[in-house]
Amino acid sequence: MSDEPRVDPEGPPPEEPGPDPEVEARRRAALSFLRRLGDPVLKSRATPVDRFDERLRTQVQRMGDLMTDALGVGLAAPQLGVSQRLLVYRAGEGAPIVALANPEVEWTSADAEEMEEGCLSIPGITIDVERPVHVRVAGRDETGEDRLIEASGFEARVIQHEIDHLDGVLILDRATREQRKQAMRALREAERGERAA
Repeated sequence: MSDEPRVDPEGPPPEEPGPDPEVEARRRAALSFLRRLGDPVLKSRATPVDRFDERLRTQVQRMGDLMTDALGVGLAAPQLGVSQRLLVYRAGEGAPIVALANPEVEWTSADAEEMEEGCLSIPGITIDVERPVHVRVAGRDETGEDRLIEASGFEARVIQHEIDHLDGVLILDRATREQRKQAMRALREAERGERAA
């Protein structure tokens, strides 16, 4: 005899478990710290990091924690209202968090790929964005050590998305006119729904 609950094949399907309330609460709390579409810091070019000290390492830790709690895969300092050329990302579940200060794209592949992207600063909106499949990026880690990253696929996309934030570029800036119109309509409807709730 099994401990699994019996399911009547003729009856209604079992209910899908909803999101974990604790995870959702942490996600909402983390998102409340992030700047949203319309905030001027998101449209400005960030300034270079010039001090690699304990304060910067604390900032990297905080960014990694907020990214994780928000269920994101990347986060740039401007999304927290900090005009600093600093980003963090995680290339996959269980992978370590990588910090990049003052990243510079040294090379991109000629082959590109279009894929749906979302953004923690524009929640609920996804846009098809074309990006190079392979990149080489030079920067420094949170201790000031040189870091060279050669990335492909998903990791390359995440890095490019976060570098866009450092340059004041959002996914909506990479969208077609029709995609932008649809996204803005969806944002307005979501805002009306939030106000009504």
